Amino acid sequence: MAVSAHLPKVRSLYKRILVLHRFLPIDLRALGDQYVKDEFRRHKSASPEEVNNFMSEWENYKDTLQSQVLESAGEGLGPGKLGADLCEGKLSDFQGDQIGQLYELMLESTKPNRQFDIQEDRK
Repeated sequence: MAVSAHLPKVRSLYKRILVLHRFLPIDLRALGDQYVKDEFRRHKSASPEEVNNFMSEWENYKDTLQSQVLESAGEGLGPGKLGADLCEGKLSDFQGDQIGQLYELMLESTKPNRQFDIQEDRK
């Protein structure tokens, strides 16, 4: 894919994910936003093969989150189950540092008292 055609697609996906994060609980939104920003920044100079895998996985994430947000909105219940289980086949595709990063993300997102002490503005 040519760079000029590729960049708008990457930006669009990035922006759509950040919009969808607005529907997450505030602490998960902060965690998710930072993770997305770091990952997209880290992959700016990735090889074409890595970019294809990267975009495919983030498209899957966007689709899953979008479905969950729409389902929750339709029920009027607020956020329900978020995310999806990771099958062993996908896990075996990760490199060691990626597994460590995934583990740290899991620990942070499942803490009863998350490190983010963010207050929503109530007007």
